[in-house]
Amino acid sequence: MAKLKGFDFWRSTLKGARYVVAPMVDQSELAWRLLSRRHGADLCYTPMLHAQVFVRDANYRRENLYSEVCPDDRPLITQFCANDPEVFVQAALLAQDYCDAIDLNLGCPQMIAKRGHYGVFLQDEWDLLENMIKLANEKLSVPITCKIRVFPEIEKTVKYAKMLEKAGCQMLTVHGRTKDQKGSLTGIASWAHIKAVREAVKIPVFANGNIQHLSDVQLCMEETGVQGVMSAGGARPPKTHFHCIHPMPWITYIAVFSVRILSNVHLFTEGNLHNPALFEGRSPPVWEMAEEYLQIVKQYPPCSLSYVRAHLFKLWHHTLQVHQDLREELAKVKTLEALAEVSEQLKHRCQDEIAKDEKGQDHLTGLLFPHWICQPYVRPPPKEPGTENGRKGIEVKAVSAKRAREDTDCSTDSLSKNKLKKKARNPHKNFCPEQKPKYIRCEQCGNPKGNKCVFNLCRGCCKKKAFKEVADCPSHGLRFKTKAQKLSAAETDGSHVNGTLSIQTEPPMDNPAVSQALV
Repeated sequence: MAKLKGFDFWRSTLKGARYVVAPMVDQSELAWRLLSRRHGADLCYTPMLHAQVFVRDANYRRENLYSEVCPDDRPLITQFCANDPEVFVQAALLAQDYCDAIDLNLGCPQMIAKRGHYGVFLQDEWDLLENMIKLANEKLSVPITCKIRVFPEIEKTVKYAKMLEKAGCQMLTVHGRTKDQKGSLTGIASWAHIKAVREAVKIPVFANGNIQHLSDVQLCMEETGVQGVMSAGGARPPKTHFHCIHPMPWITYIAVFSVRILSNVHLFTEGNLHNPALFEGRSPPVWEMAEEYLQIVKQYPPCSLSYVRAHLFKLWHHTLQVHQDLREELAKVKTLEALAEVSEQLKHRCQDEIAKDEKGQDHLTGLLFPHWICQPYVRPPPKEPGTENGRKGIEVKAVSAKRAREDTDCSTDSLSKNKLKKKARNPHKNFCPEQKPKYIRCEQCGNPKGNKCVFNLCRGCCKKKAFKEVADCPSHGLRFKTKAQKLSAAETDGSHVNGTLSIQTEPPMDNPAVSQALV
């Protein structure tokens, strides 16, 4: 059967998908994808997989794709990050029988992507990307798709998209933010860029960015002309009054909340992870989603405990701000049953609050809904340098301010959260640079030398020198001289048996057996 392309692929294989759950590292695993599909998602992506690791590690392939095969989890697109055409194609060939398309991640803006040289940090290397897409399009039996971020200039973004289309990309997902729009500087995605790309290419386009509620999906499609909308985050209730009828039989809870429009463009909200019923256009009680997710996890093992814990932290985020003791408990427990038990305790506490205060007015605390209702997390805006407790103080350079405090003051007040955790585990641990032991450096490479090394070197340099000089270093456990002497003595004994005596003062280095013994 011929490989479907472009709109034929979108209509037939993807069944005209409009509501798409984005690839999310360690978060869009099988159980979460199935939960999202039950609540309106038409298409899901796997978490981003590292192509090089996928090729060389069979366990990585099994844990992240092969063990998650499920008939209900289709259509499915597997996403890879890669920067080498051959490696990318090898990984895609190993994955193509388990999905409906292969996606190349060209949108990840995180520091790990910069260090690994993939994601959005390849967007200026057009020749490399063209070769990767061309080769994959030729070798694979499934279509190749791409997820990209935009350039500041619309014209350059359009040229970029057309280059990928010409190379063989059969579908584009356009995140309407630039490489620098991330973290506290996320800001607003540009639908103008997405619209320009959609009008310029002849393949399906999905939009990503500013999808804050189901009503925004239709608005985005009307303004940009895209075929579908992808969401990993970005959800808020509709810009009207919201009526929520509580589903529990023991209480009728009707709440009417006035929805405020978020005007600060630096705020960023997460949608699907906090409300998997986003594409249904509803905001259910948190425990409803948590219980259904845990049931799916038990039905489709195995699922990493860290994934489950992370999802529960997201779902119960607002409630855990109120019940801090259960937040600590959720972080400590080590089994799936224990996680479910903590979730059940949170449910009972919320139901007790509802029973005591049916209107729920005491629990708004700045949220759009009571904390037990699925709703987005709004990231607070970044604090201005020199601002403390709402007052501007003397402006200081943000760079190295924290480091300067740690270097000059060793009190626990100046330690980072990570160091405070280490100190809690080991109260005697010392973080003062002045009081840390000073290590003598290796004479050759500068690494700390062995305390009792006969050559005053680190282990790596010592091993090279000991091998070259056929010497021993007891502190590093190196016995080249001892091994050579034993081998020489064994050969001498053999010579005596044959009636001859041969004396060797140095090991025969040209003898392969001796060289092997020395190693």
